[in-house]
Amino acid sequence: MDTDFDETYVLLLLADSNLPTGSFVASSGFESYETHGFLSLPSTSNAGKGRAATAGTVAFIQDSLHTYARSALPFVSDAHRTVDAFKNLKGKPDIGHDATIKKLLELDELYETMTLNHVAKRASKAQGVALLTLYTKGFARPSGPSDEDHLSKSLTVLIDRLKLMVRGEETHGHLPMCWGVLTSTLGISLLRAQHLFLFLHARSLLSSAVRLNTIGPYSSQQLLLHSVRPLVEEEVSQNKNMHTGILMDMHHNDADNRPATTWPLGEILAVRHDLQHSRIFNS
Repeated sequence: MDTDFDETYVLLLLADSNLPTGSFVASSGFESYETHGFLSLPSTSNAGKGRAATAGTVAFIQDSLHTYARSALPFVSDAHRTVDAFKNLKGKPDIGHDATIKKLLELDELYETMTLNHVAKRASKAQGVALLTLYTKGFARPSGPSDEDHLSKSLTVLIDRLKLMVRGEETHGHLPMCWGVLTSTLGISLLRAQHLFLFLHARSLLSSAVRLNTIGPYSSQQLLLHSVRPLVEEEVSQNKNMHTGILMDMHHNDADNRPATTWPLGEILAVRHDLQHSRIFNS
């Protein structure tokens, strides 16, 4: 079969906004950003209300994408690399289960430690376990046919085991780690997995803006095509080689390529989400 076609087809499936991943309940701090008046900045006060809201939305997406790419993309990358290494055990994937799970749990724990506010943690965990469930219930091969190869079965067992550990509160199941696991399992290249990860984050922010009635649906699509596209491209280019350090030699010191939070204001606004008197999102 055409490998590139297979990958493109899976990308189309993952880009479906109807996937049951729970992303529609998360605004990633945008609702709090709007509530606290940051969509109407002094620099845009002379513009019309609609133009000011649009400019404020793009400003939020730019800052949110930048900090999310720097803080989360390294975990996506290392989780993807971990499962890729598991797949490369050529006929003996079962022997790598424990070592792979151990590395994924280390990544998950580090992301839990580096995520600074409880609101973001809550949303990340909910969407992460939803991805694992999506694979086991929606993307794994249907039971019955006997032609399923050993590697596919082993990957399904790996994800089932990881999902049960999340359900049993043995690990957190954060979104970046689970996204890396899912995309590697489905055969998506690391670069495309990184690109789609940030694209979906930006699209989710625009969806939140539409639901909050700060921009319209046509404006959302226009922004996604013309304003957001270069932002996503830039962040992928700048952060595609980032890593957590967990998969590297302990003596390798490369702090400039490690995850970091770059937007303190976004963290403050996100942590204040639950303090709003009324809200429609859970983050």
